[in-house]
Amino acid sequence: MLRQDSSDDTEDVSLFDADEGSPRKPKKSKIRHPVASFFHLFFRVSAVFVYLLCELLSSSFIACMVTIILLLSCDFWTVKNITGRLMVGLRWWNQVDDDGKSHWVYESRKVSAQGNRASSDSESRIFWLGLVTCPLLWVIFAFTALFSFNVKWLAVVIMGVVLQGANLYGYVKCKVGSRKNLTSLATNYLGSHFLRQAFAKENQAES
Repeated sequence: MLRQDSSDDTEDVSLFDADEGSPRKPKKSKIRHPVASFFHLFFRVSAVFVYLLCELLSSSFIACMVTIILLLSCDFWTVKNITGRLMVGLRWWNQVDDDGKSHWVYESRKVSAQGNRASSDSESRIFWLGLVTCPLLWVIFAFTALFSFNVKWLAVVIMGVVLQGANLYGYVKCKVGSRKNLTSLATNYLGSHFLRQAFAKENQAES
């Protein structure tokens, strides 16, 4: 289901046409995408560990800072484009139309007619646990750096808050917005249906 920002029209689309056309057989393993699940946590957890152990790992602040920013950037791209799609069937992005207007777009994979899902409950828990926990840690790091007047690390932790917070906001908006969109579509459909019936009765009465 594709959902644009609240000021725009909404419509249903499938995330992948092939997913709906060919039902998949359930796998025995609870984690159906182990590689995606690993890298969903690897980059963000590694960034946290490098930040906490930077003084032990290297005496160079520049090397630690570049390593953390690279890990955060890899995490942002991986979570936004790969792990969210595979592990929970969600995806979000921003696009600019021909008029230069920016639109936030949200997609969620539809459940097949047999009720099968491409992701498992274990993957969903891993995804949301990693998505929520790490941004909270970077917020704590930001307050710690601010109150300890550790200005040189403040830019790094702000980068962590922004990049991981953006993914958290996007997926929460996608998850909550997809449910609201169902209600909006149903309300609009019923309203237009009743209006058509009312106009049809008026035309019959006048004739």
